[in-house]
Amino acid sequence: MNKTETLDILNKIKDGTITPETALKKLCTAPFEDLGFAKPDHHRALRQGIAEVIYGAGKTPDQILDIANAMLDAGQRLILITRMSEAAAEAVGKALPLRYHPVARVGTVGDMPVPDGNGKIVVATGGTSDMPVSEEAALTAEALGNEVVRLYDVGVAGLHRLLSQLDVIMDAKVIISIAGMEGALTSVLGGLADCPVIGVPTSVGYGASFGGVSALLSMLNSCASGVSVVNIDNGFGAGYLASMINHIKG
Repeated sequence: MNKTETLDILNKIKDGTITPETALKKLCTAPFEDLGFAKPDHHRALRQGIAEVIYGAGKTPDQILDIANAMLDAGQRLILITRMSEAAAEAVGKALPLRYHPVARVGTVGDMPVPDGNGKIVVATGGTSDMPVSEEAALTAEALGNEVVRLYDVGVAGLHRLLSQLDVIMDAKVIISIAGMEGALTSVLGGLADCPVIGVPTSVGYGASFGGVSALLSMLNSCASGVSVVNIDNGFGAGYLASMINHIKG
């Protein structure tokens, strides 16, 4: 149950549509459920406005399924599962109406919400090899109620590709810049856009890129203002943060 749904219950008490006793039954559920191996946080949406997300890596298909079922029983309308293997998706999909996105390794149960953010989130990548991370970011943002525009393969090795999309860049409310190698795309976007830019370094690159450390340090040392950086390959974190920014009430 999120903040909007809770406020709706309180308004129904106010206008007499439901009784306080009925409302109490809806509100007095435990803030979390103890499954033994996991404790799903059913009140996270009430506190933060965004429901809990399942991190699939390291979890067995049965564990993912049990957590997802607990969330559904608690009334969660959309379940997002990140870093989900194809084997886990196949197993969970036999029990739940799971939609699996293999490039992003993301699974969803339930319908994507209608976008209700303040503007558009642009997800830009340096190259096609960055797409697993960029799709994780884009799908996360969409699952959290945002309109997402994808600009893929617009890295600085061919700067004209990026400059041809200036209208899209200037129309963005938030930009997620995803790049490996030396990570220069984020600084370039930070110097072009008038909105926050979230840099996501990826582990794409040859030996001296050190698994994304080179791009991470480049983004952290960006001379462009308005740039923030999340961890290497953390598309989910970037999509989540971008959604928070895009939902700030003006």
